Amino acid sequence: MNVRAVQRRRGGAPAARTTPRDEATPQALQAQAPQLAAGIAALGLALDAERQQALIDFLLLLAKWNRTYNLTALSAAEEMLTHHLLDALAVLPHLGVARRIIDVGSGAGVPAIPIAIARPDVQVVSVDTVDKKIAFQRQARIELKLHNLELQCARVETLRLAGADIVIARAFAELAEFVSVAGHLAAPGGALLAMKGTYPQQEIEALPPGWRLERSLRLSVPGLNAERHLIWLRKN
Repeated sequence: MNVRAVQRRRGGAPAARTTPRDEATPQALQAQAPQLAAGIAALGLALDAERQQALIDFLLLLAKWNRTYNLTALSAAEEMLTHHLLDALAVLPHLGVARRIIDVGSGAGVPAIPIAIARPDVQVVSVDTVDKKIAFQRQARIELKLHNLELQCARVETLRLAGADIVIARAFAELAEFVSVAGHLAAPGGALLAMKGTYPQQEIEALPPGWRLERSLRLSVPGLNAERHLIWLRKN
């Protein structure tokens, strides 16, 4: 008796060899466009069709590079949309009048590149120590024509750059280390802005002298069932 006959007798059918529906293929990523538009609307943002497509194009390029260079652990289209794009875009309404932003430990360019796409009026500096990640971001800058994006492949504490209105970090370090290595990058009156998951009470209590919590905000990221907080830090 052949295998198919055995499967029929057991009530089963041969498993089809298919691509998982949520794998970050070009088709699956492009199909996220309506969800992206809905998420942008839910965040109260106004991004035209060209910028929305640029955000999808960023994910397409990231997925392409990720197959070779392992830039992100996420491989599902829906997760790339929520965790990379919408998570980054959720901070936009809270950036105020900032005109220069430095993203430290930017990894695959998040939140730096989504911010640069959405806010062409803002100068964004993306900093990471890993060559392949900055190489990817350099290609993204070229392909997406992000003239407002500057890249630095260096350790944060060694950088000597013009001060920024906001120094932002996502999943970079505990708050005490964040202010220690990146505090000098904030312009006078500038702030450090940490993108956190759960509210980091212990980290706030461990802030070194000279720094204070200015405010915190719990964010709602469309499609993301997880806590998100923005933490503003300033010098005393």
